[in-house]
Amino acid sequence: MNETGMNRTEPLVLLALALAALVVSGIGPAARLTWALEVAPVAIGAALLTATAGAFPLTPLLYRLLFVHALILMLGGHYTYAEVPPGFWVRDLFDLARNPYDRLGHLAQGFVPAILAREILIRRSPLAGSRWLPLLVVSVCLAFSAFYELIEWWAALLAGGAAEAFLGTQGDVWDTQWDMFLALAGAVVSLAALSRLHDRQLLQLSATMVREAGRPA
Repeated sequence: MNETGMNRTEPLVLLALALAALVVSGIGPAARLTWALEVAPVAIGAALLTATAGAFPLTPLLYRLLFVHALILMLGGHYTYAEVPPGFWVRDLFDLARNPYDRLGHLAQGFVPAILAREILIRRSPLAGSRWLPLLVVSVCLAFSAFYELIEWWAALLAGGAAEAFLGTQGDVWDTQWDMFLALAGAVVSLAALSRLHDRQLLQLSATMVREAGRPA
């Protein structure tokens, strides 16, 4: 294990586990189209992370958050968000009117991308240490959430009733607004809770990369 708290094999293990979960989630999903739409970000993300792992390794915190987010997406894709069993348990426990699993998904849609955006901006822009960094990170997350709502709208226009499970509104006329608000809240909570840990891991990762770059081939 290196100074960042992650051994060299952990990203590979997380990738293998995510791919295995992806395969399992695709076995007998409730709606094949919904599954494909929900897990598409996982497949795209896995390909991008694999392609850039050598030139742009991420912090352990970010790898682990992305793994958890992938599991949330795949579980929702398998059952559809309105039918995920743990959501029904929470609904019954708190006497809610709907399955709240999609709320968790949109909270994660802000919580995890906040650290991703923060890491990219710190490492590839002049914003490291800037007071504008948190505002821009939150803005990126909110913009991404709004864009995802547009994707859901386009999917509904193209697929008609077949996209109803993908939308997952469960009859709530304010579902789109709730989704974006929860992504916003997730981003704010993520920055407040994880920024210091993230900064430490970024410094450790930078030191490790500099040291390894100086080693003879």
